[in-house]
Parts: sequence; C-alpha cells; structure tokens
Amino acid sequence: MTHRLPDWALAGRGHWRHRGQERPPFADRPGPGQESVWDYPRPPRLVPDSRLVEVRLEDRVIGSTRGALRMLETASPPTVYLPPDDLDVELLQEVGGGSRCEWKGEATYWDVVVGSRRLTRVGWSYPAPFAPYESMAGFLSFYPAALECRIDGERVLPQPGGFYGGWVTSEIAGPFKGEPGTGGW
Repeated sequence: MTHRLPDWALAGRGHWRHRGQERPPFADRPGPGQESVWDYPRPPRLVPDSRLVEVRLEDRVIGSTRGALRMLETASPPTVYLPPDDLDVELLQEVGGGSRCEWKGEATYWDVVVGSRRLTRVGWSYPAPFAPYESMAGFLSFYPAALECRIDGERVLPQPGGFYGGWVTSEIAGPFKGEPGTGGW
C-alpha cells in the first residue's frame, strides 16, 4: 500500500539546490580514506554500519552497538542511529514536541536522565518513518554536542549550527550544512 506524503514533506523536498550529483566548487576535496558529504545523495541513503558506535554521559553507557544505521544526505555529516535493543532504555524518557524531516517524517525527542541529571531533548527517533526508511523505526540518534559519541573509538564532533544532528568525524570532508547561509544547501 502506497501512502501519499503530507504537503509539508512534498514542499520541503522541492527546495534543495544540491542533490549529490555534482560536487560544488566550494566543496573540500576529500583526502585519502575520506568521503565528501557533497557526494551523498538527496533523497538520503540509509546504510548499515557495523563499526562500534558508543554514546555515553560521563561513565554511563547510553548505547553501544555494531548494528547502527548511517543516514547519508547531501551537505550533511552522517547521522548515526542506534537500535533500541542496544540502548539503556532506563536512561531515556520520551518528551513532548517534535520536528519534521521532509525525507524521514515526524521525529520524537528524548531526554537522557542519569540520577538527578537530566539532559533535555538530546536524542530523537522516527516512530513511523516514511518509505523507504521504515527500517529505522524506533532507532535513536543523539546530539554529539550534548553527549560523548564515538565511532570505533573516534570522538564525534557536532554538526555546526546546533539544529542538525550530523556526526562529524575525520572520515568526511565538508563544508557542512548548518552554519549561517547554508539553509538551501
């Protein structure tokens, strides 16, 4: 059964200038072993990642997996999603509000609570993602500005701008969407 996308998703899909078919002249040239975010497609591609992905708050492990999913989208560092079975759900609380992605659908936000410490809206998930992203339903990603996120031991840096949740590592070349003036990238 095919579902019609909501008007807000259709409108959002139409405004992107760059779609991964051609690297723009301002893009950094990837070095050996690097990927350019300008070669990632739009619509995004969801790919499995068997490397060790860890999310921590100080000495508490929020999640650890070799079954992550990477979302690859033009101009953005990959966003890494962890499966719910590999998360310490006792430390997660779903909170009100949300956001929308024209490709993935409507997101739900999560707080991380460790003892008396609460980090607000530092994780998100897509409970009912649009096709073809159904396999990521219930997986969570986290903002690396708020939590210690690592891929195979490398500490992840946050995507610029504070809104997007991309995970910046040494394996990718930018520049990245998120800074002022990059909204249409």
